Amino acid sequence: MSDPAEPVLSRRELNKAATRQAITDAALSLLRSSGPGNFTVEDIADAAGISRRTFFNYFSSTEAAIASITFGFLDTALRQFRRRPAGEPIMESARAALVELADPMTVAPMAELHSLGQANPQLSRSELEAWDHCTEQIIEAARERVPGGSGADELYLRALAGSVISCGKAAMDVWFARCGGDLSPASLTTLRQLLIDAMTLLGSGFAGPQPRTTGPTSVPSAAASTPSPDRN
Repeated sequence: MSDPAEPVLSRRELNKAATRQAITDAALSLLRSSGPGNFTVEDIADAAGISRRTFFNYFSSTEAAIASITFGFLDTALRQFRRRPAGEPIMESARAALVELADPMTVAPMAELHSLGQANPQLSRSELEAWDHCTEQIIEAARERVPGGSGADELYLRALAGSVISCGKAAMDVWFARCGGDLSPASLTTLRQLLIDAMTLLGSGFAGPQPRTTGPTSVPSAAASTPSPDRN
């Protein structure tokens, strides 16, 4: 597979990305220490070493800054998705993109946000806002891959994106039930594998429960991930 070169970012773009990450990191740190609803925009700005005005150049509220924690993981996964071959089935590409995220720590911020939200309805709303935003990003990424482009069937695109998001949520819920929010590398490896397995189930048309993975994850062939047509 030919791997397109990463775009070269200007110094200004790099600085903006660093500031955005600093805000997100500060928001997560304050979530840990103070709990949701117990800190302000000014608190985040101080922790990130920026002004209040600069904060609002990036986010509209504390909730938006918190929601961006989930965006970071999705942005990384979508970059991998866009590198996949154009003719590859979409769900195979989605699974392969997750396989490429070999470092389980890539899911750590999203996992921590999910864990913190289990006991706090206010934080759960921020997480739902993040998933809704992710749905739109997935729709746009899928639109680039399906025949017809901007004229592609909107129902198909939205049903696909909604299914991907639902599978992602299911994987998070199963992980929390099994691991209780443990953020150790072993636990995060379990979460990563659950996300991969959820995409495998979706790609197979939920043909049946998949066997537990015991060895290194590999990308299946198109034939293996595409269900046979119903001949009844």
